[in-house]
Amino acid sequence: MTSVSPAPAPPPTRPGRRRWWPSPRRIGLQAARIALALFFAFPIVFMLVSSFKPDEQIFGDLGGIKAFLPVGALSLDNYTGVFDRVPAVRFLLNSIGISVITVALSIFINSLAAFALSRMRWRGKKIVLTAVIATLVVPFETYALPMVWWVNKLPWLQLEGGRLIVTEGWLDTYQVQILPFVGNALFIFLFHQYFQSIPKELDEAAVIDGASWFGIYRRIVMPLSGPAIATVAILSFLPMWNQYLWPLMVVQSEELRPVMVGIDYFFQLNPSWGEVMAYSSMITVPVLALFVAFQRAFVSSIASSGVKG
Repeated sequence: MTSVSPAPAPPPTRPGRRRWWPSPRRIGLQAARIALALFFAFPIVFMLVSSFKPDEQIFGDLGGIKAFLPVGALSLDNYTGVFDRVPAVRFLLNSIGISVITVALSIFINSLAAFALSRMRWRGKKIVLTAVIATLVVPFETYALPMVWWVNKLPWLQLEGGRLIVTEGWLDTYQVQILPFVGNALFIFLFHQYFQSIPKELDEAAVIDGASWFGIYRRIVMPLSGPAIATVAILSFLPMWNQYLWPLMVVQSEELRPVMVGIDYFFQLNPSWGEVMAYSSMITVPVLALFVAFQRAFVSSIASSGVKG
């Protein structure tokens, strides 16, 4: 009996060399992205660079690439001039306080409303949600004047002589710049859509353990809604930081005005465009920093709100 020898193994094949350079399609996509980013960054770069230049150099560099380059007689004179012309620190503190308080109240109030509409069972909640969403088509300018009349009639508690007294009218106060903008139909919708993506079996398990509805909201739903909270924080911070028309209508005292109203101070006598650019840079950088810090959560929540529900 003859034994059959096994067939020899084929020689190992040398793996092909990987290309160290990207494909032409990938290069084209990256180039397009860079070009698009630079296109949108040009106004911001021009603003930042011009904030360090005197007015004559700003206008002299407009015809070339120097307008976007930090070249020439650069100094901080425009920034020091900002604080000499307007109470910039007061305006910044006002806007920071108004924006932060509005963001905190918006997250709490709108998330509570969305929780009731998405997690609790009660009659008519779909009708209520439809009515809330329908208010999104009404622009602010259509109800601005009626709202001025209403806030001038609302009561408020004020401390005078060690006693609390009820006064009428919110005009020329901080609360008139905050409370009318706490409730927001868009924020309710965003929270509602995100809450819909959280399994309701968690609610049932919490109820069995004796949790209340507010306990479910505080201990289960909100800790799982980080992207939605970040999105609402950004979307509520931006309009409050950029408020211009409403403060002009309801605030007369200089110590109560936000940063956007302060831009008018630079066009009253002799406009200084370098100071305008410096002031604009001061009020733009916080917004950019906020968006960069929360952009990943912002995109995640927007994507979830668009495909859930």
